[in-house]
Amino acid sequence: MKNLFDLSGKVALVTGATHGLGMAMASALAKNGATLIVNGHTPSKMEKALKTYQDNGINTKGFLFNVTNETEVDQSITEIENTIGPIDILVNNAGMIKRVPALEMDISEFRQVVDVDLVSPFIMSKRVAKTMVERGGGKIINICSMMSELGRDTVSAYAAAKGGLKMLTRNLATEWAKYNIQVNGIGPGYFATEQTAPIRVDGNPLNEFIIQRTPAGKWGDPEDLAGTTVFLSSKASDFINGQIIYVDGGILATIGKPLENDKK
Repeated sequence: MKNLFDLSGKVALVTGATHGLGMAMASALAKNGATLIVNGHTPSKMEKALKTYQDNGINTKGFLFNVTNETEVDQSITEIENTIGPIDILVNNAGMIKRVPALEMDISEFRQVVDVDLVSPFIMSKRVAKTMVERGGGKIINICSMMSELGRDTVSAYAAAKGGLKMLTRNLATEWAKYNIQVNGIGPGYFATEQTAPIRVDGNPLNEFIIQRTPAGKWGDPEDLAGTTVFLSSKASDFINGQIIYVDGGILATIGKPLENDKK
């Protein structure tokens, strides 16, 4: 059974892996034997990230390129293939969100979110899959969201993109399964990261709402994504294709906990 999850000899590329959940997933792949490559677009963040990986005993290579630019993607992946090796595992994690009411959102903002969250996974997957087809297989993981299933105020662009990413995942799986390429998705719930630290304080209404709304009664730890990421990257998932696994503490499984007054 242990060999089913062993990633030794595999080359993994994780986009947007200079911090947060991307770093947690990338670290999990490296700790299970994969040769790790991380993508980012800000030099200072990349420098800090590489030091963090190193301090945690993880050897990795960093590549700065814009995942929405097809030319940059092609050039960078060609360099990776020539200097490190063909990519066996691609995690499309890079993403962004703009919290703006739909009536106030500029079209350019909407397009920017869709470009990063939906178009870039297509660009990355298409380029990497060419080599995967030639080599007879590979793993692609798209980082979706609970907003792939639910709506919420002020995130129309993000939800539209993540909903589209769910269906892109299923369609690419349908087209590429015959090449032994598995395309699946992970949908994280609410996680304790640096970005959410200002919210995760006693008395914050959103913090209380999330804890109340989550059957597990807590925020997720970034390490909670490790198992799913390794599973979908490994031989253990060879007959799983086009699926979205929601790592959300049970949020999507329920309409919510009863209010205190409803229990009386």
